[in-house]
Amino acid sequence: MDSLLIEILFGSFFGLLILGAPITVALGVASLIAMLYLGDNPIKMVQMAWSSVGSFPLMALPAFILAGALMEAAGLSRRLIAFAESLAGPFTGGLGAATVMACLFFGAISGSGPATTAAVGMLMIPAMARQGYGPGYAASVTAAAGGLGIIIPPSIPMVIFGISAMGMQPPPEAIEAHGVFQSVSISKLFIAGVLPGVVMAGGLLTMNYIRCRIRGFHGSDEPFSLRRVASAGYHGFWALLAPVVILGGIYSGYFTPTEAAIVAIFYTLFVGAVIYRELDVRQVIKALDTTTWLAGRVLLVLFAATIFGRLLVENDVPGVIAGGILSLTDNLYVIWAMVIGLLLIIGMFMETLAAIMILVPVMLPVAYMMGIDPVHFGIVMICTLSVGFQTPPLGENLFIASGISGISIERISLRAIPFAIASVIAIFIIASFPAISLWLPRMMGY
Repeated sequence: MDSLLIEILFGSFFGLLILGAPITVALGVASLIAMLYLGDNPIKMVQMAWSSVGSFPLMALPAFILAGALMEAAGLSRRLIAFAESLAGPFTGGLGAATVMACLFFGAISGSGPATTAAVGMLMIPAMARQGYGPGYAASVTAAAGGLGIIIPPSIPMVIFGISAMGMQPPPEAIEAHGVFQSVSISKLFIAGVLPGVVMAGGLLTMNYIRCRIRGFHGSDEPFSLRRVASAGYHGFWALLAPVVILGGIYSGYFTPTEAAIVAIFYTLFVGAVIYRELDVRQVIKALDTTTWLAGRVLLVLFAATIFGRLLVENDVPGVIAGGILSLTDNLYVIWAMVIGLLLIIGMFMETLAAIMILVPVMLPVAYMMGIDPVHFGIVMICTLSVGFQTPPLGENLFIASGISGISIERISLRAIPFAIASVIAIFIIASFPAISLWLPRMMGY
């Protein structure tokens, strides 16, 4: 391995980030400088970028973005949140718990952390403020719970991880030491994310209860009513059915994740236009506009990160990094602590999808050498990076919650720290017990 190449690649990348260059520009320019140093024809960048978007699974990315935008426009998200709010009742921290549950429900149709925060926050932050929770606390719990949007399937980061990991083979020495590894697929990742998502939500619910009990925050003034829950479930039946249709089709094998995204679009169009009658042509055009902007932004990052990652793999950088880490310790729990700590730091400064594209080629060989299942590793990686949505300075969910609540990002960040701690504890539990991620895929024949 050429050490000067690594200095050029990472030096120019981090140098451009410090100068304030967008992540796409930093990745692309650093890759170009490295290729010129190697004497490669720059046209190779175009060929790599083209091949990075030529996969069938990647079609699920813009389709899921469009499905989430249409569901919000068609009123499905509002009905999901109303159902979650009906469960709150007068219990301690009831509305905070309802916010976490609403993010859990909405995450099952959006696949995006910021989208989940925006959709749930618009309704729940004002509702909590009216009940005396305080807008700062309301914004912090919403920003923290919004990260569930990328853990509960369908998840856009899971699609990106699946595409990044599919072409990577475990090193021969890893196979010799640990046997044959299971292959990575997006369907398997979707199934594996269900129970870890519940564990992450459980951590947030526990922390919400503890903090609300200390502060004396209660739920709604109305007593808990099964009739109210049944009424919210009746009015939101088609919205509640959306995750069942999408995930049920994937889990049962009726269609692939890419096909499920298309089904989600047509399901939403039908429900929004025919049943709820809240979706019109203007809103569809607005959803298409949002999808174009978001998908284009993601694909640009994908182009640049693919080239950057390919240069790392071709020059055996992941193998050297894996060897360096394993030379420090061979204790699995220490390795997990190092990996989770690094991902937490990176998640504070780097956009989630770019981090996945860059780090999968670097970190997955370490997982293979330690005998960690790649699907389990992917779930832990995504859960850890989800914490970055609620931690500054990047913290996309913080900016959204701040805009809705009118509270400064600094105040929200301080109030979100206990939720971040709860999430990290949940991540270590998921990492320490692989069955949390792998039991459900095995039960379903994967």
